[in-house]
Amino acid sequence: MILKKLSVIALSIFVFGVFQNCTKSDENNNTAKVQLKLVDAPGDYLEVNVEIVDIQYNSSEDEEGWVSFTPENGYPIQVDLTQLIAGNSLLLTDQVISSGMLKQIRLILSDNNTITYLDDDNEPVTTHLDTPSAQQSGLKLKINTELEPGFSYTFILDWDVQKSIVKAGNSGKFNLKPVIRVNTEVNSGSVMGIITGDVDGDEIDAVPLAGVNVGIYTLDNVYITGSLTNENGNFIIQGLDAGEYKISIEHYGFDPYNSSDTILVEVGTVLDLGTIELLETTS
Repeated sequence: MILKKLSVIALSIFVFGVFQNCTKSDENNNTAKVQLKLVDAPGDYLEVNVEIVDIQYNSSEDEEGWVSFTPENGYPIQVDLTQLIAGNSLLLTDQVISSGMLKQIRLILSDNNTITYLDDDNEPVTTHLDTPSAQQSGLKLKINTELEPGFSYTFILDWDVQKSIVKAGNSGKFNLKPVIRVNTEVNSGSVMGIITGDVDGDEIDAVPLAGVNVGIYTLDNVYITGSLTNENGNFIIQGLDAGEYKISIEHYGFDPYNSSDTILVEVGTVLDLGTIELLETTS
C-alpha cells in the first residue's frame, strides 16, 4: 500500500514536471524579447525635455490592436534628449511579447515638454515645446520586422532633435515634429572616435573637445545622422546600415574636417576611428 502511494506521488510529480516544461517550452515558442533604445542626433539647444506617457506596439497597420509596453519603472518617462550622446542611450523598454510580425510602435507624449536655448543676448531661455500630434495619435514609427520565437531584438530610435523642432515664425513658440530613424541593433553597425583640438598650431596638442558636431554622410553627401562629443571628446554613432560613408566634423573656432577616405560600416561591429585632431582656425 505504501509503495502504491509512493508510485502515485511520483507519477504526479512527473506529470507536473512535464506540464511545467511544456508550458515553458510553449512560452518560448510563442514569444520574443523586444528592447527599445533611444539615442539623439545633435541639435543647437541646451536642453530638450520630453515626457513619454505611453509606448505602444501593433502587429498590424490598423488603428486597432495597439498594446502598451510596461517599462520596469513605469510611466511617465522623462528625458533630456540632448544628454543622449557619445554612447549614452535610454532603455525605454525591455519586454517579452508575442512573436510574429511587429508592424509599428508609437510614443505618446504629455504636454509637459520644454526646450532651453540661448537667446540673442546669449542668455538661456526655457519655453514650452508644443507637441499636438504626439499627444493625440502618438509618434508612429514603422518597424516591419518578423519577431522569431525565442529571439531578442533591440531597436535603436535615433531622434534627430535639430530636424524635429520647428520655430513658429516670430511668435517665440516651438513645435515638435519628430524625425526619428529606426534600425535594429543586430542589422546595423556603429562608428566611434575621439575628437581633440590643436589650439596653437603646433600639431602636438591633444585637448579633448566637447560639443563637437560629428556627421555621417553618404558618398553622395546626403546627411544620415550624427552626434556630439562629450566632455572627454568621445562620440559614438549607432544604428547605421552596413555600407560606405563619409564623416564630416564641425566645431566653432576650428577648421572643418572632412574624411578623405570612405569609412566602411559592417553589421554587428563598432568601427573605431581613433583620435581625430582639429586645427584651430587662423584669422
